[in-house]
Amino acid sequence: MPTAARIETDVIVVGGGGAALAAASSARSAGAEVILLEKNPQLGGSTAWSVGSVTATQTPHQRKAGITDNPQDHLEDLKLFSSALKLEHRDNFELGRVLCDHSPAMFEWLLSAGLEFVGPFPEPPHRRPRMHNVLPNSRAFPYLLGRHCTKQGVAIHLNTEAQKLIIDNGRARGVIAREPDGTTCEYIARKGVVLAAGDYSGGRELKARFSSELIANVDAVNVTNTGDGIRMGMDCGGTVINGDYIRGPILRFVPPMHTTLEQRLPPLPAITKLLHWGFDHLPKRILRPVLMNYLTTALAPEKSLYEHGAILVDRDGLRFGDERDQPAHSAATRPDGLAWMIFDSTVADRYQQWPHFISTAPSVGYAYLEDYRRTRQDIFHCAATPGELAASMQLPRAAVEKTLADYNAGLQTGDSPMRGERPAIVKPPLYALGPAKAYIIFTNGGLKVTLNLEVVGKNEQIIPGLYAAGANGQSGMLLEGHGHHLSWAFVSGRIAGRNAALYVA
Repeated sequence: MPTAARIETDVIVVGGGGAALAAASSARSAGAEVILLEKNPQLGGSTAWSVGSVTATQTPHQRKAGITDNPQDHLEDLKLFSSALKLEHRDNFELGRVLCDHSPAMFEWLLSAGLEFVGPFPEPPHRRPRMHNVLPNSRAFPYLLGRHCTKQGVAIHLNTEAQKLIIDNGRARGVIAREPDGTTCEYIARKGVVLAAGDYSGGRELKARFSSELIANVDAVNVTNTGDGIRMGMDCGGTVINGDYIRGPILRFVPPMHTTLEQRLPPLPAITKLLHWGFDHLPKRILRPVLMNYLTTALAPEKSLYEHGAILVDRDGLRFGDERDQPAHSAATRPDGLAWMIFDSTVADRYQQWPHFISTAPSVGYAYLEDYRRTRQDIFHCAATPGELAASMQLPRAAVEKTLADYNAGLQTGDSPMRGERPAIVKPPLYALGPAKAYIIFTNGGLKVTLNLEVVGKNEQIIPGLYAAGANGQSGMLLEGHGHHLSWAFVSGRIAGRNAALYVA
């Protein structure tokens, strides 16, 4: 394959999501010449597919709400998430402290780049509201941060796929990348290289290596996250920590097939400021449908729905197991990994207000059944009878009717393990949400790094000039709870970018 002439710069950033853009901006602010390499035709990465939550303390939004908060309390509450899962022994709380200590400055930086947030919203076990949701949706991050980087003078190369690190005498010297025309190019870094290319949720080989064939065969929300940065780091001696800790399969409602007018509008500051004003001053019943129309991501239904009486059926109208026992794993084995959630008015009436929500949602914090009725008619179904509900879902009528009849009869059987635990699905009208699909949302395995985000290679030796951020530099962090993955992307990117710019051989 022909090779183009070498291109030299100070810092090379691999990736185009939140961590990469934060790294590029930080390196440029430190005085370095920066080239960002993104293999896709546009910026975004998994950041653009996220719910859009950023969890941080000491924010202007907290102060406006009269909330006194600090990074130390944030760290203590962060530990509660992994403790609840009995996984605190696997979590990296040293980097957790870095995350919490740097989150206030990180949030101020996002605001300075033109991003608008609403909140903060509560999320137990956080003792104070810390979750801030971006307006109008998560695509505001790549749009506005991309513009911010361009204004700073960062050279953004799209359709340019980083393939291999250039290592010279143990030091990272650059990246070999495939150009849009199919040639390869050597990008040489006079200072440092930052790997910020996302996780391996879409990388079948790495999923099979660290987990199982079942996991390897489940689709990712972001199919382009094939673990390129992690693979390149491993090729030069890097070690992956918590590679087997994968978020998924998880059921998420399929994203809208058609974009709304609101989704097609660019997230310009004038629009986001108007939405923010509306959030503060307009009745929520008026504003919620507008904000929900900006929705672009795939939202996950809450597990509590199953506890309160919802069941799942596949495309053949058949129930496929106890919904309270890893339903997404079972759904992943069904045709196309699809499932529909069925419940009656007993559940529907409950899921109309806090604390019973269908899912977390960008901008509005939490989405309730009425939000889905108004804005997701493509997956919202309501009917008086099981047969009519099946017709709305376009599932086999006889199969759905039999499934509901058998389920309800089973609840009345004296020796049934479900007896008395969940209500029968009989109170009209009946409801369904779906299809939902079993996805791998993200992988937690990341390269081992120092507190300065330097990649650690063989024999616990730092690989000079090589840094990792976001999922590439997660180094054992579990980042449980909403908003921590995005916060880590931005915090780690800013640290890695600055250190790469200041690196002296």
